[in-house]
Amino acid sequence: MCGIIGYVGPREASRVVVEGLRRMEYRGYDSAGVAVVTDGALEVRKKAGKIVNLDAAIAADPLPPTGLGIGHTRWATHGGPTDYNAHPHTSANGRVALIHNGIIENFAPLRAELVAQGVAFTSETDTEVAAQLLGREVEGGADLADAMRSVCRQLQGAFTLVAIDSAEPARLVAARRNSPLVVGLGEGENFVASDVSAFIEFTRHAVELGQDRVVDVTADSFTVTDFDGTPADSHPFEVTWDLSAAEKQGYDWFMRKEIYEQPQAVADTLLGRYNEDGSLKLDELHIPEAELRTIDKIIIVACGTAYYAGMVAKYAIEHWTRIACEVEIASEFRYRDPIITPRTLVVTLSQSGETADTLMAIRHAREQGAKVIAICNTNGATIPRESDAVIYTHAGPEIGVASTKGFLTQVAACYLLGLYLAQVRGTKFGDEIAAIMGELAATPPLIQRVLDEIEPIKQLAAKYAEQKSVLFLGRHVGYPVALEGALKLKEIAYLHAEGFPAGELKHGPIALVENQIPIFVVVPPQGRDQLHDKVTSNIQEVRARGAFTIVLAEDDDEEVIPYADFLFRLPKVSTLMQPLVATVPLQMFACELASLKGYDVDQPRNLAKSVTVE
Repeated sequence: MCGIIGYVGPREASRVVVEGLRRMEYRGYDSAGVAVVTDGALEVRKKAGKIVNLDAAIAADPLPPTGLGIGHTRWATHGGPTDYNAHPHTSANGRVALIHNGIIENFAPLRAELVAQGVAFTSETDTEVAAQLLGREVEGGADLADAMRSVCRQLQGAFTLVAIDSAEPARLVAARRNSPLVVGLGEGENFVASDVSAFIEFTRHAVELGQDRVVDVTADSFTVTDFDGTPADSHPFEVTWDLSAAEKQGYDWFMRKEIYEQPQAVADTLLGRYNEDGSLKLDELHIPEAELRTIDKIIIVACGTAYYAGMVAKYAIEHWTRIACEVEIASEFRYRDPIITPRTLVVTLSQSGETADTLMAIRHAREQGAKVIAICNTNGATIPRESDAVIYTHAGPEIGVASTKGFLTQVAACYLLGLYLAQVRGTKFGDEIAAIMGELAATPPLIQRVLDEIEPIKQLAAKYAEQKSVLFLGRHVGYPVALEGALKLKEIAYLHAEGFPAGELKHGPIALVENQIPIFVVVPPQGRDQLHDKVTSNIQEVRARGAFTIVLAEDDDEEVIPYADFLFRLPKVSTLMQPLVATVPLQMFACELASLKGYDVDQPRNLAKSVTVE
């Protein structure tokens, strides 16, 4: 989950590295550090806490100007967030500095072996083991790339490593296994990083690396090998967004900016997917239609917000394709011995494309012969590379740790996949697909309307700045929307918040209702079976027990008015489209409430954007 960057070139490395870390701080903010090589020696500055603390340390003790440096922003795993545990870590001989993202699973026996040999450790981290092993290799005469390959062969777990050697002032070496790493290619300068956002100011030209690769980087070249030294391929790609997309552009928080970007993000996800001849075309979906016609089960695998997007998608996919669809939490998937066959289609949702639990799940699925389709926002990420096909959401960078446009664009992409399967399998006629696509294409301006009318939600948040508990109710696709609304409050406002299926209210959750507790209720569109009337009854039940009812209902719904203490109108859409508009006010409520409480909305405590360790 940590953010890493390395630079070699003519610029002042410490400035390039620190600015890169600033753009990746969403990946972890327990500590930060920088190391540079100058005059045959290492210079290291690192501090616990956010990057502002590192800024202060460098201001008090400036780093010398040099063209080679590495930097790290940490989400703590082994060892607390202290100055000593901050990266970079250096070898005992003082030659090597190293940064690491991931977990080294066999660090304990390796550390014990090094201690027995007289190596003194200065931190509690698993990372320092790699630094000490690397230092021992170069002291024995190996060059930095050979040393890195040797160390990687000894390590178990998930890791990206980047190292510099004080004896080699124009070179850095990096390695990856089950953890993100991308190479940025400039003119007379090169970069390595966890995320292209770290170097997007300087270049949009990037290279993705396969698993178990070592890359040897100078200002003018890069060489890729496997861990045994055999030359390996790399895959260039172009980043399609620029630096401005990763900046706040006047908003107080990235999260708020990303909430307001959702109309465009959903439109971009849909762009170019529907042809003039009335057929869906998913260019990245390189699975033969004949194989898709044999699918007899779909399993959606995801974590967190993406899991709730998958829950929404299940309703649509089953309805349109008539294929049984399960939704699984990725961290549990492979441990329950799921029933998977070559006729199973596994769909993974991951904004970053690096989520460790999801990555392990798809590997398990492919071992069982299943086809895997990734829905992802990040070009060049591991999950789409290891899947059989991918649908990119094209949402642009999402910097706020609490996902917003990631959720809506994943729902939209899942709907595209469901309609495509319906088209291929013939479960929907062309005019039916055209009608649904027309409705889906009409949602971006409706999302914009919700945003234009959002002010009452902000005022409502001010009323509950001191609230301790909030409940959310929904039915059908409104249930995962309720779960997502509750998750946002947990993530950034640190409130107890729970989402429930409204039909389960009388089976236990109603015991939580007390006087004036706020309860959000997502009311289904009128005419949806009998669900609308049943949810209206649920509103009456909680209100009779003293709850303050916050009701989200469509424009012309008059039945809910007598039972709503606060009513927010949603654009009139069909049931399956409602999550695309109903989620937005819940996102804004959480963002505004956390802001009023004085919390860091973009970087909530204990969290990081991309969970790259199991």
